[in-house]
Amino acid sequence: MSETDGHTLTELDSGVRVVSEVVPAVRSIALGFWVGTGSRNETREQAGISHFLEHLLFKGTDRFSSVEIDQIFDGMGAEANAGTGKETTSVYSRFLDQHLERAFDVLSDMVLRPAYPDIDSERQVVIEEIAMYEDEPSDKVHDVLADAIFGDHPLGRPIIGRAEVISSVPIPDIAAYHDSRYVGPNVVVAAAGNIDHQRLVELVSQSCGDAPAAAPAPPPPAPARVEPRAEFHRKDTEQYHLCLGAPGIARADERRFALRVLDTLLGGSSSSRLFQEVREKRGLAYAVYSYSSHYVDSGQVGVYVGTRPENVQEAMDVIGTELRKIVEEPVSEDELRRAKENVKGRLVLSFESTLTRMNRLGGSVLMDMPVLSLDEMIAEIEAVTLEDVSELARELFDPARLSAAGVGADQDVFKRALDPVNTALAA
Repeated sequence: MSETDGHTLTELDSGVRVVSEVVPAVRSIALGFWVGTGSRNETREQAGISHFLEHLLFKGTDRFSSVEIDQIFDGMGAEANAGTGKETTSVYSRFLDQHLERAFDVLSDMVLRPAYPDIDSERQVVIEEIAMYEDEPSDKVHDVLADAIFGDHPLGRPIIGRAEVISSVPIPDIAAYHDSRYVGPNVVVAAAGNIDHQRLVELVSQSCGDAPAAAPAPPPPAPARVEPRAEFHRKDTEQYHLCLGAPGIARADERRFALRVLDTLLGGSSSSRLFQEVREKRGLAYAVYSYSSHYVDSGQVGVYVGTRPENVQEAMDVIGTELRKIVEEPVSEDELRRAKENVKGRLVLSFESTLTRMNRLGGSVLMDMPVLSLDEMIAEIEAVTLEDVSELARELFDPARLSAAGVGADQDVFKRALDPVNTALAA
């Protein structure tokens, strides 16, 4: 057992890691099971199985039916939810501290011992979710961009998966996928709030056992470099939904703090360059922003705008201009200061949530990242310099390296709008 900067970490003989942080003056606990599997771990024939499995965990076990699970959490005034990403799956709950044993009992049984009842009805639920997602072009365009950036690599595929897979994947295949990935070395149990670490360790030991488990299969290799591409998904929409993006930096890259600052001043806040130039000054869009994602050996940066057909050309022209500016011209001291204060402020406010703290613990330990304290993260942000931001902007946002994605009615409108950004994409 190790204690560092307010959190305590214990690794069991089974390989399961248990990490917790006491948050004074709260009466609640946020508890989560983190599993190192996601859409990146799937073959094309399995596309969506991680997300489907996440749904099935809530359908019941040999001990608890789906209705009983809902009734138990509702009866505790608790919330229970889950999420699937490219590299992780998490199942979590937040409840009053007096319900720790009961909440853990149900949650651990769901995660570790699903019984897969009512699977056909849940197939239809997930297929409806996929259909709903397809009807949301502002969401769909981000997966079109991932495909343009990563090509055939699993990072380029949607997390939600494909309806044809969900409709046909047999229960034995789902169970085998679960049993090969929801294993000791691939599982972290994280908690934050009014929690006793040793009691949590006892509960995990009783539920997960102490026998060493086989290591899960390693993820696919890092994505190969793909030349910038333009991908378009035709759909009759009121707006065109457009993204520009490129490979970013890995999760453990020390420049991740500089990227948070850069992202904030480019398009991650209401005073950012893109928000001010595209929305506030010209009224060309309601939604315009930049974003970044980190993976174990890669990453992604992106810019999104949704706008009406008559505004597409001008909006992309303004975005192209702002990208060239941030690559070619130094950021001002005032911009840097404002962006750093914004990042620090949002970080401090987020730490008032036990759920945020639990997510930080679970994600960091699962990915073998250092669990930095709030003060350490603030110091990292404060240490970001103008040169750090400028170097990263030149590396990541050079228009010549950006791929593009669009969802809308006419591909020609999309292609013409790319000329101000990257003439090669418009060809």
